[in-house]
Amino acid sequence: MPDRPDATLAAVLGSLEQARLDRRVVLSTSADRAARALREQVVEGLLRSGTRLPEERLAQALGVSRNTLREALSQLVAERILVREPNRGVVVTTPGAADVVDVYAARRLIEPAAVLHGRAHDPARLAAVHAAVAEGLDAVRRGRWDEVASANQHFHRAVVALAGSTRLSHQMDLLLAEMRLFFHQMDRPDEFHRPYLDENAVIDDLLARGRRVEAADRLATYLSTAEEQLVRFIGAPSVA
Repeated sequence: MPDRPDATLAAVLGSLEQARLDRRVVLSTSADRAARALREQVVEGLLRSGTRLPEERLAQALGVSRNTLREALSQLVAERILVREPNRGVVVTTPGAADVVDVYAARRLIEPAAVLHGRAHDPARLAAVHAAVAEGLDAVRRGRWDEVASANQHFHRAVVALAGSTRLSHQMDLLLAEMRLFFHQMDRPDEFHRPYLDENAVIDDLLARGRRVEAADRLATYLSTAEEQLVRFIGAPSVA
């Protein structure tokens, strides 16, 4: 949980409202669009575990009705990004090790397959993978580890985009939101992210040279290593 949850929430609300006013994000009465805007705040690390979401302030920031917002919140609860707590209302969830195992099971099926079998390895999408690597390296140079984590999210989003499937890309957005909540629990983000940033660069190079099999194998190993590391830190999942 952030040290100053009220200040963090105020910043998120301000960002959502300004985006709406600037028309960078167009929100009408669509619960799906409202859910997407809130989900992206989680993906980018702005909404953190334990943050309570006040309905009236959120609806005003997003420019939607309370009923529309409630639909959006229910959608995010079903996606395991939010949870309803007695006497607190809707809060951003705090995932456990079992969630890590389940998310990585999905990622190992999706990401290497997008690398190996994707039908959209075009110059623009490969450039997006490369841009995410460059973004991460720049953030490291500036010592901005939250931005390194965001760049890592952008890398994996770009990798899945190589599949050329809007459905898979949407599914990846759901997984990335949960991933960011895992990252928030790591007490040394520099030690956690740095090795994977280097791996991103290797995978990017292999993709640029058309060496898909090696890139897919490297990514599969990378995902297994990251899962083990997160499970060790968060705690082994209990067995029912």
